[in-house]
Amino acid sequence: MANVGNQLPTQAVSKPASGKHGNVLPLWGNEKTMNLNPMILTNVLSSPYFKVQLYELKTYHEVVDEIYFKVTHVEPWEKGSRKTAGQTGMCGGVRGVGTGGIVSTAFCLLYKLFTLKLTRKQLMGLITHTDSPYIRALGFMYIRYTQPPADLVEWYDGFLDDEEELDVKAGGGCVMTVGEMLRSFLTKLEWFSTLFPRIPVPVQKNIDQQMKARPRKVAVKETPEEEPAVAEEGRQVERRRSRTPRRTPSPRRSPKRSRSRSHHREKERHGPSFDRELERERDRQRKERERGDRGDRDRDRGDRGDRERRRSRSADRNHERRERRKSRSASRERKSERRDKERDGGEDRSKRKDREHHKDRGAEREKSRDKKNRGETEDRRHKDDRERHREERKAKRSSRSRSKERKHKSGGEEKSRKRERSHSRERERERDGEQRSHKRSRSGERSHHQRESSNDHRHSERRRSQSTE
Repeated sequence: MANVGNQLPTQAVSKPASGKHGNVLPLWGNEKTMNLNPMILTNVLSSPYFKVQLYELKTYHEVVDEIYFKVTHVEPWEKGSRKTAGQTGMCGGVRGVGTGGIVSTAFCLLYKLFTLKLTRKQLMGLITHTDSPYIRALGFMYIRYTQPPADLVEWYDGFLDDEEELDVKAGGGCVMTVGEMLRSFLTKLEWFSTLFPRIPVPVQKNIDQQMKARPRKVAVKETPEEEPAVAEEGRQVERRRSRTPRRTPSPRRSPKRSRSRSHHREKERHGPSFDRELERERDRQRKERERGDRGDRDRDRGDRGDRERRRSRSADRNHERRERRKSRSASRERKSERRDKERDGGEDRSKRKDREHHKDRGAEREKSRDKKNRGETEDRRHKDDRERHREERKAKRSSRSRSKERKHKSGGEEKSRKRERSHSRERERERDGEQRSHKRSRSGERSHHQRESSNDHRHSERRRSQSTE
C-alpha cells in the first residue's frame, strides 16, 4: 500500500541515501504539480474520470489494476481531442501550451500515483511488472517527472536494452521498445505535445556521454517462421537479465489472485460490455502484430527494388550531369566572346561618356554661379528688410513708451485730485458732525431748563394750594 503520510519538500532535495537504498523516495521539483504542464494538470484535475472514478481507488494495487485494464498508450492527450490546425508558435501546442483537449487516462493515473506518494519498493514493483508494458511505462515516466536528474541514469541503467514493445501513440502507429523509450526520456526534452522537467546542463552532458559510450543493441533478424518464437524467448531472457530480482509474492496477494479480483471488480463495475471491449482490443493488437510481421517482409522486398531503382537513377543522373557540363562549357565560350566584343565597343562609349560628362560639368558650374549671385542679392535684400523692420519696431516701442509715460503722469494727477476731493469731503463731514453735536447739546440744555422751570412752577402751585387750604 502507498505511504500517503510522507511529506516531501517542494524544491530539489538531496537523497536520503545514495543509489536505490531506503524506502522513502526523494521528490525533485514541485510537490503539488509533479512538474506537469499547467494545461495538462488543469485538465487532469477537472476531468470526471479523475474526480469520480479514480477518487474511489485508495490503494496502490487498485491503481495498478486500473492501469492494466484502461491504459492503451502513454500520450498526454486522446486522439483527435486537440484542434491545433491553423495555429502557430506558442498557441499551436508546439511547446505543450495552447488549446486543451481530453486528457489521457495514462496521465490521469500517473497523477493518481503521485497523490499516493509511492515508496521505492512500490516504484520498483511498477517498473518490473510482468502483466503489461504500460504499467512499466507509467513507472518510468513517474521517475522522469519526480526523481532528481542525477539519479535518472541509475534508475534506467538496467532497462536501456529492454526489448519489450509497446505502442506509445494515441490511436496506434508508434511502436517502440522500452529501451528506446527510456533513451528518449534521457536525451529529449519533448514527449509528444508536452515537455519533461528540464535537466541541468552538466547532468545532461554526463548523460549524453554515457549514452554515446553505450550504443543501442540491434536485434538480428531471423527467418519468418522462427522469428516469433525466438523473439519471445529473447524478451524473456532480456527481462531476466535487465531487471532486478523480483520479490517473492506474499501469501496475502499473488499475481493470479490480483488479476482475478481486479477482473471481477471490472465486471461488477462495467458489466459484460467491458469484456467485449477487452476481447476486441486483444484481437486488434494481434492483427496489428501480424500486419507488422507482413510489413517487415514487404520492407525487405521493397529494399531490393529500391536498390535497383537507385542504381538506374544514378546512371541517368551521371548522363545528365555530363550533358549539363558540355552545355555549360559552350555557354561559357559564348559569354567570353560577347565580353570581348563589349570591351571593344565599350572603350568608344567610355570616351563619349567622358565628353558628355565634361560638358555637363561646365553647364552645372555656370548654373551654380548664377545661383550664387542670385542668392547673394536675395541675402542683401533680406538684410535690408530686416534692418527696416528693426527700425520700425524701435520707433513703435519708443512711441508706446512715451504714451505710457503720459498716461502715467495724467493718471497720477487725477489720483492726487481725487485724494484732495476725498480729504475735503471728510473734513466737511467732520464739521457737520461737530455742528450737529453742538446743536444736540444745546437742545438738551434747553429741554433741561424747561423741565426744571416746569417743576418749580408745579411746586409753587402746590404750595399755594396748601396755603389756601
